[in-house]
Amino acid sequence: MTKKVHISGIGGTAMVAGARLALEAGWEVRGSDNPMYPPGSTMVEALGVPVAEGYAAENLDWEPDIVLLGNVLSRGNVEVEAALERRMRYMSLPEWLKEEVLRPRRPVVICGTHGKTTTTTMTAHVLTACGLDPGYLIGGQPLGFKYPAYLGPVGAPFVIEGDEYDTAFFDKRAKFLHYLPEIAVVTSMEFDHGDIYNSMEEIEIAFQRMLRQIPVSGWLIACADNEAATLLPHAFGQVTTYGFAMDATWRGEVLGANNGFQRMAVYNEGRLWGEVEAPVAGRHNLQNVLASIVVGAILGASPKAIAEGVRSFPGVRRRMEVFLETEDMIFIDDFAHHPTAIRETIAAARERWPERRIQVLFEPRSNTTVTNTFQDDLQQAFSQADFLWLGPIYREERIPAPSRLDREVVCAALRKSGVQAHAAASVEEIYDGVLESGSAGDLILILSNGAFGGIYAKFREHYGMGVH
Repeated sequence: MTKKVHISGIGGTAMVAGARLALEAGWEVRGSDNPMYPPGSTMVEALGVPVAEGYAAENLDWEPDIVLLGNVLSRGNVEVEAALERRMRYMSLPEWLKEEVLRPRRPVVICGTHGKTTTTTMTAHVLTACGLDPGYLIGGQPLGFKYPAYLGPVGAPFVIEGDEYDTAFFDKRAKFLHYLPEIAVVTSMEFDHGDIYNSMEEIEIAFQRMLRQIPVSGWLIACADNEAATLLPHAFGQVTTYGFAMDATWRGEVLGANNGFQRMAVYNEGRLWGEVEAPVAGRHNLQNVLASIVVGAILGASPKAIAEGVRSFPGVRRRMEVFLETEDMIFIDDFAHHPTAIRETIAAARERWPERRIQVLFEPRSNTTVTNTFQDDLQQAFSQADFLWLGPIYREERIPAPSRLDREVVCAALRKSGVQAHAAASVEEIYDGVLESGSAGDLILILSNGAFGGIYAKFREHYGMGVH
């Protein structure tokens, strides 16, 4: 008998990927969510499954075997209350993945404050190019794969994005504690998710607990260029490091750029392993390349096959994605929202387009950037921009005034350092301001982990490019 699953909150990128895996495993899938925006809406549409717009108890009347409750749902949601009242079998997506997908496979869990989605996508692409036929689950929309998830054969590697954010309203553990890592990659470790963690120490404890699940024969692969390397003493299995630090086991050496590719020599324990050409911008993305190389090498792929996989990497939607190009300006969409990611993204844009004036459009939207936790850090992160349009705080009314990000203070400090910074009252003000102030050669770098009030579609429609 076909098993049935209802996915409440199916529009989340990870939930879409989970739905795809359930379909491949032969489950009947239905879902529900509030109105969605791209890329989530287009990814859900591609699934071809019935999806109800809006939550309702009636959505569960088809009596699924399992209800997967997304972590955006909480008590009071009508489908949550219906599942509880009816004593239905419910679980989180990570819990379902652990039992139905990961246990019979070889999980490669990509963790870290930054770079998870890109590194997951890149690793899955490289392993696929090497003929290892990995399964994968990507928390974004990969440009090189038809779907953001693939079940893969039993016993094969399965590359999954391991988030430290909490699992569900009924399970406050980090998601990656469900993922049974045989190999864990930690790209970085910084304070984030201030709504979940009270301190950096709490984040470190979460990562340490994840390491306790790696078998002795397994691997921790940590970036040597940041705090991720402090996790090495807490590993029970084999360890290795990567990065640009001189003491990294797998060390990269940048050789320069050529025709849109960054060339890099790679050394393993001081000996030249090989050279790669990567179609990415920025030092942070070369770190991601190194992580994928190490995973491929540990799983037995040849240097030649890995290098070919790196060179053919097509990228990820909303990660330095050129979504609009006119005669005068280039428009970039990027997911960056943590100060470190913002800084590195601006630096990568500056490196790739050194002659262009950079206008940064930023939406304070994540649960931490809407507060003043990162206020000083954001000021420093934006200091390399020429223009800054600081958008309205997402759901500002929910943030107590004493703890709210003070956009005017950030902009005033940036103006003193030479950045033309504006705290806009609306998305329309930003849109009009960019069109009025823009000049030939400008790079418009839009940073948001959400919809940013539909500003992407506004620009595309203005230039006759249709809706993004």
